[in-house]
Amino acid sequence: TGRKLSYGQLAEKAAGIPAPDVKTVTLKDPKDFKIVGNSVRGFDSPKIVRGEPIFGIDVTRPGMLYATFTQCPVHGGKVKSAKLDAVLAHPGVKKAFVVDGGGDLHFIAQGLASGVAIVADSWWRAKTARDKLQVEWDEGPYADQSSARFQAMADELGPKPGATTIRKDGDADAALAKSAKVLQAAYSYPFLTHAPLEPQNCTAEYKDGKLEIWAPTQFPEQGRGAVAKVLGIKPEDITIHMVRCGGGFGRRLMNDFMVQSAWIARETGAPVKLLWTREDDIAHDFYRPGGFHYFKAGLDAGGKVTAWKNHFVSYGDKGKNLFATDMTDRELPSRLVANLTTETTLMQLGIPTGPMRAPGSNALAFVHQSFIDELAHAAGKDPLQFQLELLGEPRVLGAAATKDLFDTGRMRGVLELVAQTSGWGKTPLPARTGMGLACYFSHAGYFAEVVQASVSAAGAVKVEKVWVAGDVGNQIVNPTGALNQVQGSAIDGVGQALGLAVTLDKGRIVQTNFHEYPLIRMPAVPQVEVVFRRTDNPPTGLGEPALPPVIPALCNAIFAATNKRIRSLPIDSGQLKA
Repeated sequence: TGRKLSYGQLAEKAAGIPAPDVKTVTLKDPKDFKIVGNSVRGFDSPKIVRGEPIFGIDVTRPGMLYATFTQCPVHGGKVKSAKLDAVLAHPGVKKAFVVDGGGDLHFIAQGLASGVAIVADSWWRAKTARDKLQVEWDEGPYADQSSARFQAMADELGPKPGATTIRKDGDADAALAKSAKVLQAAYSYPFLTHAPLEPQNCTAEYKDGKLEIWAPTQFPEQGRGAVAKVLGIKPEDITIHMVRCGGGFGRRLMNDFMVQSAWIARETGAPVKLLWTREDDIAHDFYRPGGFHYFKAGLDAGGKVTAWKNHFVSYGDKGKNLFATDMTDRELPSRLVANLTTETTLMQLGIPTGPMRAPGSNALAFVHQSFIDELAHAAGKDPLQFQLELLGEPRVLGAAATKDLFDTGRMRGVLELVAQTSGWGKTPLPARTGMGLACYFSHAGYFAEVVQASVSAAGAVKVEKVWVAGDVGNQIVNPTGALNQVQGSAIDGVGQALGLAVTLDKGRIVQTNFHEYPLIRMPAVPQVEVVFRRTDNPPTGLGEPALPPVIPALCNAIFAATNKRIRSLPIDSGQLKA
């Protein structure tokens, strides 16, 4: 009929229809599915290959101007004074002004940072004018923080009791005293930046008290709320057009760039596209937090884990955890070891943290699965055998009311499947080549992975192949999408382990661009073989859980190849020389 209704209008009407009794509904037989279970191409994929302008960075509006926004190199710092005359005299510059900003450093995604906005008739003119900008900064209270200082503080705190107990089962200290063998190890991992290939950007147009925004955002509603709050506009007077993201990985859940663009557009009185530089993007992210773990565990004469202790030294603000700096009381091997204590102590942090692909899990898997591998070797057992013995008989851990039920049988299933597909323990390997195993449960997905890696005499690591086995329930909705997600996750994790770290010095992020934050390149990408184990469970997402286990699997492979243990990321090839 040509009539149209929005999804929202249809949802409103559907909400008024009584739901049928589930017992009376006949569900379609899965063999008759025409979409679910069949590979569907990405709608935009051909456009991406052709280089069509579909991303936020490509948006144009009639009469549009271009903006840069300069923030203090120390997070939370503010503009003390700025000399704008040279900037305003630059060709093409229309406006240059100080933005006072304000708000909590750790929640700046919902506020407006202090800085200097420059608006010009082309982005390049705005950027080159910015090069002439002279700013005096009030660097605030965090100008003395550094990675070296955090490491020293953590090493001092680690051997001491934690400030807070996360979980305590049995008596770990008493069990350690009776153990036949006791192992200790200190692990650490760095801050990471998201580094999407498309830097943060947003186009905004303010007219007659209403605001229209074109944003590559992962969380438009939160962005609209933040803009409304900061600009004093009603949310219903803000229209947001979601534009395709050129990479996000959790960074574009934070909409600081949207608030900045909206503010600059209102002050300018014209449509404005704000575009960050790569240096802006790395220096002002919401970082995957680093962390420090101080382990102690005991084994009995038969190689069984009798005790486990972990002091997790992490980051916080005013004594409370920041985003992704915490650890739940269900982190394995909790519920598998009778005598277990996990504690935490927080160090005050002066940079904002945020979600990154498999938030929290991408770091925690590395330390836990690596230390479990250490225990396996100390027990004189094959790592696969050790993992299966640790999991025990198939059973479900946790109360039905909790959201993180853990099924040991499902984890055993993916471990056995990945061992089968990789030929675990069956193929002799060349010298300085090894296979490593790891598994992890996160975001409702069970994954086990095997990595084969070789290490040259000079210490260079080559990841030769990754095998992945996953259990995400009884139905893979889009097989091609599933394969892409898992392969991408494995490649992402390998890249993180091989060379990525963000460090701090004098309150500043040290890394500036890709020459100092080297994303994995095509020649270093391994073959990734993926298999799924179908189980009679509801389907769950798999954009997150395939990443965490690949990092410890790689590090365990390096140990198998060199007998040298990786306890700190990124992998330092200098420590792996023959």
